[in-house]
Amino acid sequence: MLCQRKEFELLNRLREGVINFDEDEVVRTAQECIQTGMDATRAIFEGLVPGIEEVGRLYEEEIYFIPEMLMCADALYRGLELLREKVEKRELGIRGRVLIGVVAGDIHDIGKNIVKMMFEASGFEVYDLGKDVPPETFLREYRRLKPDIVCLSTMMTTTMLGMKRVMARLREENPDVLIMMGGSPVTEQVAARWGASGYAPNASQALKAAIKLLVQIKNEALAFCQNK
Repeated sequence: MLCQRKEFELLNRLREGVINFDEDEVVRTAQECIQTGMDATRAIFEGLVPGIEEVGRLYEEEIYFIPEMLMCADALYRGLELLREKVEKRELGIRGRVLIGVVAGDIHDIGKNIVKMMFEASGFEVYDLGKDVPPETFLREYRRLKPDIVCLSTMMTTTMLGMKRVMARLREENPDVLIMMGGSPVTEQVAARWGASGYAPNASQALKAAIKLLVQIKNEALAFCQNK
């Protein structure tokens, strides 16, 4: 079993490797995490994810720019490739089908990919539309797949309004559709004002919010059936 000091060292190396866009260091550290038996989920969400969150902050403050962001993303994905194979699926006692995508005009899919992995590791059935997805594609796939929840993501303030357009199209199709919003420019206040069913600032909160929504809907359906 790893001692606390060694765990902290490995997590910090993953974080710093992503921030410094050092792919070799991230790969070495991820391999060491696997070899020493560290929980892969912890390595991802306490090592790699804090690193990319710091990269996002550096980008917002114009310390990093697009080239640095892309190199950091490459380092992140190298670590994810190794660690995601070791992530154990958890039985949460609830099943759901999720449709997820980054709205039109935005090609940044790091956050969306992390949320997707969190859902998959928790037993959800996930359909990923990718990035730069127009409202028509969300609507078409919603009709085809009939998901329990639609998750919209963006990393750019300039594309946030795309979320509102997608929500409007989906609500025309089904006023009761469950829609979650997330991404660095999105706030809980914006999500509430636009009528989203849920909001999450990060991957772990997205999973908790999705489970809460599904439990609520299933409880309401059960109560309705019992009262008939």
